[in-house]
Amino acid sequence: MSDTRKTPGGVSDTCKARGDIGEDITAQYLTERGFTILSRQWRCRYGELDLIARDVSGVVCFVEVKLRKRDSFASGREAVDTRKRERLRKTASCWLSEHDPDALTRFDVAEIRADPDGFFKLDYLPDAFQ
Repeated sequence: MSDTRKTPGGVSDTCKARGDIGEDITAQYLTERGFTILSRQWRCRYGELDLIARDVSGVVCFVEVKLRKRDSFASGREAVDTRKRERLRKTASCWLSEHDPDALTRFDVAEIRADPDGFFKLDYLPDAFQ
């Protein structure tokens, strides 16, 4: 799935601010499609989950958001390597044990490309990895 949006101010220079913008864009995208946002930037000892959402069928989606400038060398999906996936799995297990141990789940990746004019192109990859 793909979407293009414009936000005021373009892309910030700090990683935290860019991450927040990417999460805002992704949360809005998901909400417009009927998802319920359960949590943002949820942390435990294993790491952080950018977004946790429930889709319209009830599946809990752990969404990794990757925002890249247009001229970035690697894509966002390439940044979710084997090590990152394992950390996400452990963190998701921790969230599930505290909130919804019996939930059906999946891992999604939201890849966002930014250009200097403030336009963002979102490619949403449901069930990006097991």
